[in-house]
Order: sequence, then C-alpha cells, then structure tokens
Amino acid sequence: MPAPRLLAGPAARHSVSLAIVAGGAVGALGRFGLDEALPVQPGRWPWATFIANIVGTLVLGYVATRLLERLPPSAHARPLLGTGLCGALTTFSSLQVEVVTLARDGHVVLGGAYLATTVVAGLVCVAAASAVVRRARWQAP
Repeated sequence: MPAPRLLAGPAARHSVSLAIVAGGAVGALGRFGLDEALPVQPGRWPWATFIANIVGTLVLGYVATRLLERLPPSAHARPLLGTGLCGALTTFSSLQVEVVTLARDGHVVLGGAYLATTVVAGLVCVAAASAVVRRARWQAP
C-alpha cells in the first residue's frame, strides 16, 4: 500500500488547525452539556468533570492506539480527535480547582478521593482502550 499523500506548507497548517477547531467545538459542546446536566454541588462529587475526564481518557486511549497501530497515517485524525475533541472535553484545571475547593470547604477526604479516583480511573481507561484495540488486531483475519 503506498503512503498517503500528506499536505505540506500553509494549506496543511490551516487544514490541521481547522481539524483541531472542529474537534474542539464538539468536545467543548460535550463538556458544556455535562456541566449543564450535572452542575457542581458544594461538598459533593463533581460528576461533570469526572465523567468528562474519564470519557476523554477512554476515547484518547482508543483513538491514539488505533491511529498509531491499526490505521494508515493521516494528517488530520489525531489533531481532530486527540488535540481537538479530547483536549476540549477533558479538563485538568477544573479538576484542580474542584479538589482545592473541596479541601478548602472541609471535604479533604472527598477531595483526595476525587483526585486519586480520577487519575487511577483515567489510567485504567487508557490501558483498557488500548488493550481493546490491540486485542481486535490479534483477532482480525
């Protein structure tokens, strides 16, 4: 199979930027929808950020492994899905603010549990998604 023809020069930079913007728009809308559906309640588990980060790591693990190991090279798939979609959906800064807010409001154990659970669940999601892609590779005819 011949290598795909990738764009070069200013046209390539603009098309990659547009891919990032398109993916980012979808990710940001998803994040906004979660925030609207699950607003943060003082002293409670911040579900919107947790779900966004876990779904984002699951998608990123799947997409990154599939794009790198199973599909031909593409100039736009990684920027669209990884940088754009997952970058806009996930949010480490909100996680930090929510952990600090929980701790400041006297919910130190909940804040620590939220931080630890998010990090561990994110790592598990990346590993699981990668394993699913790799397992499919071994089972394909």
